[in-house]
Amino acid sequence: MKEILLINISGDDKPGVTAAVTEILAGYDINVLDIGQAVIHDHLALGVLVELPGPPHQAPVLNELESRIEALALKARFTPIDGDSYDHWVGGQGRARYIVSLLARKITALQLSRVTGVVSHYGLNIDDIHRLSGRVPLGELPPLSKACVEFSVRGRLEDTAAFRSDLLELAADMDVDIAFQEDNMYRRNRRLVAFDMDSTLIEAEVIDELAKRAGVGDQVAAITEQAMHGEIDFSESFRRRVGLLKGLDESVLEDIAASLPLTEGAQHLVSTLRSLGYKTAILSGGFTYFGEHLKRLLGIDYVYANTLEIAGGKVTGEVRGEIVDGERKAALLQDIAAREGIDLQQVIAVGDGANDLPMLRIAGLGIAFRAKPLVKQSAEQAISTLGLDGILYLLGISDRYQQP
Repeated sequence: MKEILLINISGDDKPGVTAAVTEILAGYDINVLDIGQAVIHDHLALGVLVELPGPPHQAPVLNELESRIEALALKARFTPIDGDSYDHWVGGQGRARYIVSLLARKITALQLSRVTGVVSHYGLNIDDIHRLSGRVPLGELPPLSKACVEFSVRGRLEDTAAFRSDLLELAADMDVDIAFQEDNMYRRNRRLVAFDMDSTLIEAEVIDELAKRAGVGDQVAAITEQAMHGEIDFSESFRRRVGLLKGLDESVLEDIAASLPLTEGAQHLVSTLRSLGYKTAILSGGFTYFGEHLKRLLGIDYVYANTLEIAGGKVTGEVRGEIVDGERKAALLQDIAAREGIDLQQVIAVGDGANDLPMLRIAGLGIAFRAKPLVKQSAEQAISTLGLDGILYLLGISDRYQQP
């Protein structure tokens, strides 16, 4: 009669450990039911679940394993697994799996304790914990340091909305970001990322900068704030703001474009996405002039924004063509995805304002980035603590695979 045995091996990591163990198992034609390995600070933890022959025939393989493991200066623990326990474990493989990502400037024990406490409260099992960020040096961390730990969890989640709400509340309380996603085929198969421009790709609202140069900064800023909070219709507010720019000299646009402040992590994110074959787009309620500047600077594939009318070297206060409002952004996102042959579940949309919500909702992954409260509450995911390149962690892309 067959028996099931869990073999746990630990000690200083060195080449050839897994090869040595599996070579012995192969020599006795042993079935491997599961295997897992982790290395933390050069310390190995290897687990192998095997199906062995009955007691009279298993002694030789166990003796040989013990001898080889001792020769490698490692420790081993052999734990028999009863059939009911194994059947229960097999039965759990059909349960839903989720990814919980903890993003912060640095990871602390308190953060881990509270996140795993929420996971446990909802009856979910943690199958794997993986650090996506690079190794942490001793001493004081740089101001823009970033860290991410990813939890793979499994189980029946009765109230997804409540679980997500508790994670968001915890994130706000601890000044970290916590993302929660279903672990499905689309998560690691995204192909298109669409960005809002103002206060997302750049740390500015261009229309406010233009307004300051035109001497109407306070008036335009007040209308902008109302629009971003969803208090007034975007198209109406946009025409009102552009109208206040009438008479501004065209040279001002060039000056502002040359000094646009990129958001933390923007260049790193886009260069990494490009190296991995992603398509990128700017879908902005701002101006094409500045979107095209960013397209050249970052290597963006598509730009859709509003065309500011200029005549005789002066801004006329009018916009040519259809205004890119929230619904227009969503429609453009669908058009680009269809043109590229990309399913909307493979699309990521990133924005900060109320006019970004339509595209965030239709994308497979909608991310509110340093967003207004209304947007942060409505979006599926939110990043407020790290820079834009924190998005790479939500895709499961560790630092080792990112562009320098």
